[in-house]
Amino acid sequence: MFPSNSSPFDQSADQYLNYLLVEKGLSKKTIEAYSRDIIRYFNFLKKKGISDISVADTSIILKYLTALRDAGLVAESRARHIVTLRGFYKFLLNEKLIEYDPMRFVDLPKIGLKLPEVLSVEEVKQLLITPDIKKPIGIRDTAMIELLYAAGLRVSELVNLKLQAINLEGGFVRIYGKGSRERVVPIGQYAQKKLDDYLKTGRPLLLKNHVSPYLFVAGAGKPLTRQGFWKLLKKYAQEAGIKKNITPHGLRHSFATHLLEGGADLRAVQEMLGHVDISTTQIYTHVARQHLQKAHKKFHPRG
Repeated sequence: MFPSNSSPFDQSADQYLNYLLVEKGLSKKTIEAYSRDIIRYFNFLKKKGISDISVADTSIILKYLTALRDAGLVAESRARHIVTLRGFYKFLLNEKLIEYDPMRFVDLPKIGLKLPEVLSVEEVKQLLITPDIKKPIGIRDTAMIELLYAAGLRVSELVNLKLQAINLEGGFVRIYGKGSRERVVPIGQYAQKKLDDYLKTGRPLLLKNHVSPYLFVAGAGKPLTRQGFWKLLKKYAQEAGIKKNITPHGLRHSFATHLLEGGADLRAVQEMLGHVDISTTQIYTHVARQHLQKAHKKFHPRG
């Protein structure tokens, strides 16, 4: 990450890299590669006398890609730079730090997406029994992990949930996701039970004499941060003996994958995940296809 006294260039990059770490759950190695790409791009802009990221247009980006080629970078390396910049500019646009995305005019090569690791159902079960439910924090953490997996939430959606978003009697959670789009997702009996326990015992003990509109609370009734929950999840995964790189986004991915493996309709999964475009949801189907291929090979007489 970039130092706190860095330039506006570096500050925007730091926000993006933190987003990749917390929201997307990318590995440290991958984020370091993205960081190197962005630093190289910023150095190019500075040499061109550009000090404001919003000034860089498509023609500048194409000149940068040409410079990479002239420097001897192979096509695969240049493709990674394009993917880095596409994600970076999309983030800046979503955060309203720029008014338009100059990368939308840049053709991108067809390359595979590296998806987060999927937990097996047994690994999810092991993760869920790891927090110490004799303690208020353990009751809260169990409820958070259970809800994250049950509803396929983004970590930002989870930590910002308000009390009124949960309907235990109806068995659903109401979420306001990206672009303030609302969706309603069923949560199932296990999540209902853990949330009921948390609301009756864990939450009052954590709040003490404070009042908070947030469902999941930390000290003085404040909501748990994305980074805070990410660290908790890492800790519980380690205690559970899970060797995979587990992130909040990985649990969301596991939610989608397990539903598809169980025969859920892709459109239904799209709606529960809050994806506007079904093509976004389709990236989750590759693991489900692998599951079907393995089943066919194992059980079909001519598999």
